[in-house]
Amino acid sequence: MHFSVFLTARSLDPDQDGAIIQAMTDFALQAEELGFDAVFCPDHHFTGYGPMGCDPFLYHGYLAGQLKRMRFGFSVVTGSLHHPVRFVERMNLLDQLTRGRLLVGIGSGTTPEETIGFGVRFQDSRPVLDENLEIAMRLWTKDMQDEPFEFDTGHYRGAVVQRIVPHSFRRPYPLMMGVALRDASIERAVKYGWSAFIPDFVPPFPEDNSPSPKFVESLNAYRDALNGSDHSQALKEELLDWTTHTYQCVHVAETDAQARRELEFIVDQYQQAIDRERPYNKRAEQISGVDLPAAPDARSENWIKAWCLYGSPETVTSELRRYADTGVGNVLLSFTNGPFGEERWRLSQQSIRLFADEVMPHFTSKAVVGTAAV
Repeated sequence: MHFSVFLTARSLDPDQDGAIIQAMTDFALQAEELGFDAVFCPDHHFTGYGPMGCDPFLYHGYLAGQLKRMRFGFSVVTGSLHHPVRFVERMNLLDQLTRGRLLVGIGSGTTPEETIGFGVRFQDSRPVLDENLEIAMRLWTKDMQDEPFEFDTGHYRGAVVQRIVPHSFRRPYPLMMGVALRDASIERAVKYGWSAFIPDFVPPFPEDNSPSPKFVESLNAYRDALNGSDHSQALKEELLDWTTHTYQCVHVAETDAQARRELEFIVDQYQQAIDRERPYNKRAEQISGVDLPAAPDARSENWIKAWCLYGSPETVTSELRRYADTGVGNVLLSFTNGPFGEERWRLSQQSIRLFADEVMPHFTSKAVVGTAAV
């Protein structure tokens, strides 16, 4: 099973932006030294949720010159906010720079504030994503001698006469990861040869912290459909190898009691940041013509059960073993979520080192020597 780090620290003030970008860069370099397999960046705007997430393409280009082994993931690219030609160009260039090490998670968007900032109605985000993906797939397979490809969706338009330059390193396109929780999204992922991004946040949650029935159902449906497809066996194995489950908050301590106590501090800080932004969320909803309920309180047991992995190394290992048993290929872990002060940095360091030293060895044969994984 692969383990990946998710860079999600939150900036509360313009004076924090630069320091957090540097801290996340340092964290990514540390993660490679510790033997993690990939680093993921969000695609988020205006809220301070990962300042480098305003342009994850540019940020991964910066990291690509420093990280020599890890893959570079997106969790997830908000496909409705990017002109499809620019999206394909950027993905191809990054795929070349990283020699095919991209993992492109793709989704429709999360908040009205983000969509309206780019001129897309929140209500239109999913159909715009669908249109953009269909265009992207056409662009990825267009040869120079083909007829010009013209499109006009009402949101984005263009005409490509020759081809997208450069081509992606991986053919026919970078490794895509579709959020696959619905029949239609599973069908699309299999059709195009994408891996599956399957978060486990839908209740009811089993009492013993086993994967939820919805997670198991979605993963099995994707795997069955993929195995029944005409794709090559090598591609099927690659795609299953990167099926991904995610945790918004991971915290490891010496004991379960210590981990829970420190987790409560982390999620309380996170919730305070969410509450601080709530009036601005409502303004954006007014502009969008929607009235959305507040997100569940991060301090609630349901939120913690859905989004958090915490405890002693033994407890965390036990929970992850349940996911390993489902056959999921990759677990995406955020050790840095929430506002990022000195204490939060200390806790993230404690957590990632305990995870790398005492959890990962149960799931991988890698041994880390110096800065190289062998």
